[in-house]
Amino acid sequence: MSRVDHRRAVPEARRLVVKIGSSSLTDPSGGSLDEARLLALVDILAARRLAGQQVVLVSSGAIAAGIAPLGLARRPRDLATQQAAASVGQGALVAAYQRAFGAHGLTVGQVLLTVDDVTRRTHFTNAKRTLDRLLELGIVPIVNENDTVATQEIRFGDNDRLAALVAHLVQADGLLLLTDVDALYDGPPSSPGAQRVPAVVGGRGLEDLTIGGTGSSVGSGGMVTKVEAATIANAAGITTVLTSAAQAAHALAGEDVGTVFAPGGGSRHTSRRLWLAHATTPRGRLLLDPGAVRAITEHRRSLLPAGISAVEGTFVDGDPVDLCTLEGEPVARGLVNYTSAELPGMLGRSTHALAKDLGPGYEREVVHRDDLVVL
Repeated sequence: MSRVDHRRAVPEARRLVVKIGSSSLTDPSGGSLDEARLLALVDILAARRLAGQQVVLVSSGAIAAGIAPLGLARRPRDLATQQAAASVGQGALVAAYQRAFGAHGLTVGQVLLTVDDVTRRTHFTNAKRTLDRLLELGIVPIVNENDTVATQEIRFGDNDRLAALVAHLVQADGLLLLTDVDALYDGPPSSPGAQRVPAVVGGRGLEDLTIGGTGSSVGSGGMVTKVEAATIANAAGITTVLTSAAQAAHALAGEDVGTVFAPGGGSRHTSRRLWLAHATTPRGRLLLDPGAVRAITEHRRSLLPAGISAVEGTFVDGDPVDLCTLEGEPVARGLVNYTSAELPGMLGRSTHALAKDLGPGYEREVVHRDDLVVL
């Protein structure tokens, strides 16, 4: 398939997810919303919606919008103040979108999501039902992470990953990531000779690139998280275009701007496994013997204590951990059912023996296959 064909997937998408970053919606100081920038984006998206395309907007900016009302000089670093800023700023952000889309005769609906909403089956179904119904009714959903209740341990990390998971949730045909950088480059964009990467197909070539950047002073992501988001979307079979907000109209016209990430072959992952593989930070490592590695990677079985040789890190039950070879190479990631304090006394033992000695609660798997993804 040609590069032009890959790019057509986004403008021709029946259902499109668009993500806009904080730095693209705020003034240069990052302390308040720039309504001119917001209006420019809404004009573009409203035209697409009125032309028949269903649009879901994943919008950052709640914390940034709350900075000035709280009398802060910059984006807060501690979680409690971030949550307070989000609480104040989210209302202002949605009100601004309602005014802007309302000028085109369109209505918006606010949808705040947590990690549970895209990883736990019942929550996933409820979130999908809500978003599907909003789209059927002609509403433009404005999605953000529920920053007022999300904790450091159970958050998406940034809205790039959230947008990719939402694209899978709503079965979107395309994802547009808008940021303050116009494309992915083969090196730091400020370096002499750095070249734009026009297309990445099936992830090929990414290992040869130097991808960095810490994002703006008001955002939480950088280029690494955007490439990860594109990878998550591609794993779900969704074509992604990464470019700047200034190039949004050109990207939605299928023009050769930004970088298009097109899926390769292979199977598509569920959103739970997408989240595990791409949007979690491991809290520890379990070193496995060769038999356990084969059972997990080749036969897709659960991890039992008999196959674990060592435990590294500090974690509690429900935390993500990497499952590694004896040499420390990660082969899978999963949600562990025991704490790091409990596991050392269980190593090498069968679940039957553990249940006999310690009680029936110890007959469960260390990592169930439904909570595990092979890397």
